[in-house]
Amino acid sequence: MSMVPHGGDLAAAEARWGRPREGWLDLSTGINPVPYPVPPIDPASWHRLPQRDRLQRLLDAARACYGAPAEAPIVAAPGTQILIQLLPRLRPSARVAILGPTYGEHAACWAAEGATVTTVASLDEATAAEVVVLVNPNNPDGRIVAAETLLALAGELAARGGLLVVDEAFAEVTPWVSVAVEAGRPGLLILRSFGKFFGLAGIRLGFALGPAAEIDRLARLLGPWAVPGPAIETGIAALSDRGWQDETRERLSVGTERLTALLLAHGCADRGGTDLFRLVEHPEAARVWDRLGHAGILVRPFPDRPTLLRFGLPGSGDGFARLATAFG
Repeated sequence: MSMVPHGGDLAAAEARWGRPREGWLDLSTGINPVPYPVPPIDPASWHRLPQRDRLQRLLDAARACYGAPAEAPIVAAPGTQILIQLLPRLRPSARVAILGPTYGEHAACWAAEGATVTTVASLDEATAAEVVVLVNPNNPDGRIVAAETLLALAGELAARGGLLVVDEAFAEVTPWVSVAVEAGRPGLLILRSFGKFFGLAGIRLGFALGPAAEIDRLARLLGPWAVPGPAIETGIAALSDRGWQDETRERLSVGTERLTALLLAHGCADRGGTDLFRLVEHPEAARVWDRLGHAGILVRPFPDRPTLLRFGLPGSGDGFARLATAFG
């Protein structure tokens, strides 16, 4: 089990506060609360091994959705987390700089494989690193690094055999920040998460795009049949549905404005985020977290930064009303 704290642990929440009569309103993750409608799936997909032609269709759909070149090397995995755990094997014992604070699994996974890991506050501090890792837009504060900055850094790292890892887990809501259009160029490896924007985290689907040598190595580490047939079919449908994606971006933007206004009205200072979550600061954040927990609303605390909380979006008007009532 990972020792990095994460959101979404309802069992732990019930152990602390009990089971709420209304059920949990889980705002502790950055997962779209209104998921993509899962299409009818051929029963054979549950029975037979994943088929190579359908996997290829999934990879083509992912390239097109992310704006990557049609021939860009890409691999699908059962979630982005497993890719984060495998990446350190591409550069064993490397000097790694991680632009932080950010998603804690990056540092934990590189350190577990023997890398020398340094968390840096700016890319200017990463000049001695062989591998640079960042989340763009960042979790939890939504920080964005411009594409031209990233591509220049990837070129510098490639010139000395290094690698830039750009985790674009939340890039669907800000597609203009993505560097996927440059996928395949030396020194640049991109991670894309399926479950967050499409609201289907249980599918466990993610992708890596990058230089052929790195992608081939990841594919060998993952082994055959890494992604199950039902996930392949769901991914093909969702990644190809441009209408749903455009409508969802608009809905999430409206929801974010509403959530931000609600939080500001209850004494929270906005500290950034994306259209899937907001990071706020409150002088009594621990009290707010506990009060909301007693009301059956789970939000994300940060033990190392105790004045901060992260709120995902409520999925309905009832959810917004429940959150406002819990604040009092």
